[in-house]
Amino acid sequence: MKSEKKRDKRPKSDALYAFDKDIISSKNCMIAGVDEAGRGAFAGPVIACAVCLDYDTPIDGINDSKKLTEIQRQQLYEQIVATARGWAVGSASCSEVDKYNVLEATYLAMKRALEGLACQWECALIDGNRSVPYIPENRQMLIVKGDANSASIAAASIIAKVTRDRLMVQAHEQYPHYDFMTNKGYGTLQHRNSIIANGLCGIHRRSFCEDLVLQTRLEF
Repeated sequence: MKSEKKRDKRPKSDALYAFDKDIISSKNCMIAGVDEAGRGAFAGPVIACAVCLDYDTPIDGINDSKKLTEIQRQQLYEQIVATARGWAVGSASCSEVDKYNVLEATYLAMKRALEGLACQWECALIDGNRSVPYIPENRQMLIVKGDANSASIAAASIIAKVTRDRLMVQAHEQYPHYDFMTNKGYGTLQHRNSIIANGLCGIHRRSFCEDLVLQTRLEF
């Protein structure tokens, strides 16, 4: 059974690496995969990650973080940070989400992640269909569903997700009423009910949550 699971994973990982290698070959450049986590959450920061993989040391099992279990993400996180040529995380706070809007905050987090890379990169592979205004157009490539197609974007999605999840577990200790350990700041029914009962805490995005609080007050 274990060997069958491994055979299922390996071809997918190989396809993601082959996708990146085709881009490297055609553009003759070093690429950095970029992805984010937490864009749709009610609380906490948006976290972005930029990764330059070592293509001579492929990691079996790399995939879109949403398609992996928490244990798989944790294991792959350790392998990525140990073997990548470079990786960096960028963050945009909940106050920046409220000040600029979540899309602009996501761009800021991606910019900060790329600026934090110690390795040289020439083209950023961006997950999605919107270009990042802080990056020259000739130094970015948009990949729709990139975390399911590109090894470097998938690796970035894993690091971003694990990093943000760990931050939200820490936030749970300060704000236990909201069960951030479980919901990671997303708008679950339990989280919404906690906001109704306790109001907003220091890491809630007011722009995401105030309508819910106002609606509750009007109902009462």
